[in-house]
Amino acid sequence: MSKQRLLDFPWSTLSRVLAAVLGGYALAYTATAFLTVYLPLARGDRAVFASLACFAVWTAVVIYVFAARSAGRAWLGLLGLGGLLALAAFLPTEFGARP
Repeated sequence: MSKQRLLDFPWSTLSRVLAAVLGGYALAYTATAFLTVYLPLARGDRAVFASLACFAVWTAVVIYVFAARSAGRAWLGLLGLGGLLALAAFLPTEFGARP
């Protein structure tokens, strides 16, 4: 391992841990909002199912973050998917439409 890679190791690990904790929380939140809007269930059932599914999403995010080639790719994937889910979940409510 080169000297530069050894110096980057603690920062890369810290970045992955922050991505797993903070990015995982944000992605789980947006996935919950998305599922609450689009699931074809009764209102209470949608909320319960989406809330329980967010734990599986957060677990998948933690696995993905530490399996990604780099911390930058992990952050990019989280931000991209989180942005898409947030747009899909919150944009219809801005226009007064609900699927």
